[in-house]
Amino acid sequence: MSKKLSKLNQVNINRKEIKKSAPKNNKLINNNNNHEKFGLIEFYGTECQHCNDMEPLVKKLEAEFKLKVNKIEVWHNDNNARMMQKYDKGYCGGVPFFFNEKTGKWICGAVNYAELKKWAMS
Repeated sequence: MSKKLSKLNQVNINRKEIKKSAPKNNKLINNNNNHEKFGLIEFYGTECQHCNDMEPLVKKLEAEFKLKVNKIEVWHNDNNARMMQKYDKGYCGGVPFFFNEKTGKWICGAVNYAELKKWAMS
């Protein structure tokens, strides 16, 4: 198995098990105060088509509301992949994964603009 495929398998864990344990309110609580605060975060993979599909929506959101979504690449950076796991806690397991540190709300996968805006602005 190639190194790249191995990293994909680390991030893309069994989604059926995740869905069983994911909270119904789509909210994570971040109790770790020992890390840098980013605000709005998008974890992505460089070659991820769903991540690439979200790029214009993220740019539109940033321009419309004058905010910053911090983009963190996880497929080619082990430290970033470990950071994603701390935020994800097994609820998503893949990319794109969006996390709002202010509200604790997250998005797993590609969504429409209305959902992205709701995540960022709530």
